[in-house]
Amino acid sequence: NAGACCGTAASTGVDDIGFVKDLLDAVESKLCVDTHRVFVTGMSNGGFLSHRIGCELADRVAAIAPVAGVLGVPTCTPSRPMPVIHFHGTADTLVPYDGSAAMGFISVADDFSGWAARDACTDTPSTTYSMGDVTCSSYLHCGGGAQVTLCTVQNGGHTWPGGTPVPTLGYTTTNISATDAMWSFFQAHPLP
Repeated sequence: NAGACCGTAASTGVDDIGFVKDLLDAVESKLCVDTHRVFVTGMSNGGFLSHRIGCELADRVAAIAPVAGVLGVPTCTPSRPMPVIHFHGTADTLVPYDGSAAMGFISVADDFSGWAARDACTDTPSTTYSMGDVTCSSYLHCGGGAQVTLCTVQNGGHTWPGGTPVPTLGYTTTNISATDAMWSFFQAHPLP
């Protein structure tokens, strides 16, 4: 249940935030978990849920990395600045880059600037990565040492950058590995 997305979990109000809290509690009680290095990623509905977790579990999650999903809840008030690296294709037909009022999806630009505002970023975004059809822009001067990065794939579809191509979902770039980029981002942003 990521808010605006998707299916039965959203329409019936499943408590997925409660589930994630319980999951973290269970794992931390049984395994050696570095509680300063709990990170969240997901694609599509999982990307939406990553955003929601960043809003509602900022005390438990160090950073988020949504792929092909935007913030889908009307209110987002994280308890601290949340580091975010977001990947999105401009030709995504399932979660349109420019948003969709009919689907209740905000634009990627509004999502990016929204996180910058919540994280009290004081700079304007600068280009931090550029190769071929991929450009990453980042707010680098944010509260609590957070950073907000958006990696845009020109003509990219509803796909995982650098992942296995799924032609029915559009173009998949090989000019960045979302997996590698988010891992580097996560390593740089443990929970304070």
